[in-house]
Amino acid sequence: MSNLISKEEARRIAGQSIMIRMPETVLSEATANFIRDNHIRAICLFRQNMVNQEQLSKLTADLRAVMGPEALIGIDQEGGAVVRATWVPQPPAAMSLGASNDPDLCRQVGAAVARSIKALGFNWNFAPVLDLNNNVNNPVISERSFGAEPVHAHKLASAWMEGSLAEGVACCIKHFPGHGDTHVDSHRDLPEVDKSREQLDALELAPFKAAAKNAPAMMTAHIVYPQIDPENPATMSKTILTGILRDEWNYHGVVITDGMDMHAIAGRYGVGVAAVKALAAGADMVMALGNTETQLETLDALSAAILNGEIDYASLQKKLARIRHLTETYPSLSGTYTEQTDAADRVLMAQAWQRGLTPYRQPHAPQSGSKVRLVISADVVSDGVSEAGIPAHKVAAMLAQIYDLEITTFDDANSFEWSSIPSDGRTVILASTVRIRYNDYARKTWKPDLHLVLWNPFQSLDIAAPALITYGFAAPAIEAVANWLSGRADATGQVPVADFDRLA
Repeated sequence: MSNLISKEEARRIAGQSIMIRMPETVLSEATANFIRDNHIRAICLFRQNMVNQEQLSKLTADLRAVMGPEALIGIDQEGGAVVRATWVPQPPAAMSLGASNDPDLCRQVGAAVARSIKALGFNWNFAPVLDLNNNVNNPVISERSFGAEPVHAHKLASAWMEGSLAEGVACCIKHFPGHGDTHVDSHRDLPEVDKSREQLDALELAPFKAAAKNAPAMMTAHIVYPQIDPENPATMSKTILTGILRDEWNYHGVVITDGMDMHAIAGRYGVGVAAVKALAAGADMVMALGNTETQLETLDALSAAILNGEIDYASLQKKLARIRHLTETYPSLSGTYTEQTDAADRVLMAQAWQRGLTPYRQPHAPQSGSKVRLVISADVVSDGVSEAGIPAHKVAAMLAQIYDLEITTFDDANSFEWSSIPSDGRTVILASTVRIRYNDYARKTWKPDLHLVLWNPFQSLDIAAPALITYGFAAPAIEAVANWLSGRADATGQVPVADFDRLA
């Protein structure tokens, strides 16, 4: 069959089978030509592409004009720390919604997220996360998961997805077959989950199998499951993508890889080789992020594989049909987002964050007006997946509205001497504003009176103190903390992880 395909046709199919990224906030003629020349119809935008609503709406409109009616414009707008458009109403992290345990609330939040990003020109959201919280040392999932129990996680994630789909924005559940039980971030290295099929069916696979009935798209994980396929990560495993997902589960949605620029793939296999193996294994679209050079390498490798028959032509037509169905069902359209809708969605998000607020070890708020010392990291950075944490001055500004406040900052939590804090009788509040867990030194020596856990909920296990867990640091999360400290609201959330206390 391969000799019936021209080089031009092979290149067209290759271009329609990848999603790219770009470094611009304004579509340049060079990028527009690259998209046209290579038949690209899918792009994922990140924080670096975004300035404000007007700029981003113009950018997506320009991209849509170049890519055509089958354009797929994607975004990671999960909630919590993983959001790209930060000026629209900020959704709670999945684990915050898990702490509320209210499917209707999840549905409303999913719909509100879709409304805001659809108005910006997006028609594909890489959310919700179906990974389970079954490893407290996971460096990249944590609050991005709805919980540790598969039925609970699926119920809430499915409701979130229903809300998004009802508003006309496609979801992409991730990271199949499950990224929850890893100690390694696949952005940096190749994780391994050494579990039997029976064990995976009982946990990791369960929410994906349930969601596969109605999820329009699914993202693969760059993880090796040696008892299923010892040779290939799931992204490049025919046993997993075709055998389990297509043949066993009869899944008909679009399968897209996670970013192939991640070190777990690019650093080990090379982006071109990996892209060919992913499509041959059963993926429909390759997320060829990287840069123009690696995107061309991917296109060249795919074109060659299509021409020589390494990727079956009949299967390619099925892949393109699935992608076409996604674009027809969830078209990229210019939308509107009124001030009234924005205001109503901000109220919803604030209520959702408040309902997720979780007490741990029976925390009590210091009396308003009392003397308090805030201990907090002097600097916060992005981990490459999430937005950077909240700066110290913003937490201090919130607390200063309630207390007589002094501040102690530290540069490195691994070496900060708790004994250096002045013994002046002030109530000491530690605010944790980074994702990384605390080391043994901090665990043994840090003794705050109250711990505000403003990102990774599992940090509450590290420090032996009463804690208030927000699962994130967006403005409405900080407002929820202020409401609790001031006595205006209770903290009623419950950590959606069984036997959480025993994990400490």
